[in-house]
Amino acid sequence: MTATQEIQTAGKTAAAAPPATVTLTLIQAVTEALRGELRRDSRVVVFGEDVGARGGVFLATAGLQAEFGERRVFDTPLSEGAIVGAAVGMAVRGLRPVAEIQFADYIGPGFDQLTSQAAKLRYRSGGQFTCPMVIRTPSGGGVKGGHHHSQSPEAYYCHTPGLKVVMPSTPYDALGMLRAAIRGEDPVMFFEPKRLYRAAKGEVPTADYVVELGRAAVRQVGTDISLIGYGGVMPDVQKAAEALAAEGVSAEVIDLRSLVPWDRELVLASVAKTGRAVLVSEAPRIGNFMGEVASTIGEEAFDSLLAPVIQVAGFDTPYPYVQDRVYLPGAGRILNAAVKALNY
Repeated sequence: MTATQEIQTAGKTAAAAPPATVTLTLIQAVTEALRGELRRDSRVVVFGEDVGARGGVFLATAGLQAEFGERRVFDTPLSEGAIVGAAVGMAVRGLRPVAEIQFADYIGPGFDQLTSQAAKLRYRSGGQFTCPMVIRTPSGGGVKGGHHHSQSPEAYYCHTPGLKVVMPSTPYDALGMLRAAIRGEDPVMFFEPKRLYRAAKGEVPTADYVVELGRAAVRQVGTDISLIGYGGVMPDVQKAAEALAAEGVSAEVIDLRSLVPWDRELVLASVAKTGRAVLVSEAPRIGNFMGEVASTIGEEAFDSLLAPVIQVAGFDTPYPYVQDRVYLPGAGRILNAAVKALNY
């Protein structure tokens, strides 16, 4: 074999080699994203209630303070208003703060700082200032947390121009989207479905990558009906799709994963193809973000519809202590909605 042939053969072998991956849970992906960004960018700081030595209530920040020190990973008082306000000030002054709120239910005291300050800074300054900060928070139910630890408040923040809102459902997306959020110039509400923290596992590249915010993911290609969800409901959406497949129905499964901005083009293209849409989330139905998706489908894809758009959501009640699995839109409720659309 000549030297030229050896080089050509080596190149082909290298090109054919699969990229290196590692299997992570969703919460491990969050930890790795934080660790990687702390190493990559000295401006990144991580803080919140008990995120230091304890590593957070769900251990998402475990080991980070030991590696990066108390100046870059530190505990705060039990004051969500102070946490969010500090993040805004740090962002304006050139840092890249990543603040953890222990549960999404408790962001309320920092609501004004988010909606009146962080979300408005770029606009009110005519682009002179940006607010590159991330608020990480466990969201949703399914862990018997009761009505103060299981709510899905993402719609409040979707209603505020200037905030980006995301909710990944896989380790790949959690790692790539958190990197993108930290590296971006806008304030990002990063909701993490707590019931998937250790239930969701997947292969994640060891090489650096980001997942662009605003792009949905097609989890399964189909032709008969579009099942669209985000966050903690996605495993049940997939189960419903599998049940439909057993009956000869081809379901397209779409994971929005980004709510603001959201992937209108992909959703509309899917519905134009299938003619039917079932929208799934665990937030209460009134004011649910999926109402915006339904409205958009009705306005822009009406002529393609073969059945009304159907929503499957949480109930308009406080989140229950005991019957949380009844409250959540499980595979059975999703399947019933799909059958209703198919039989319309």
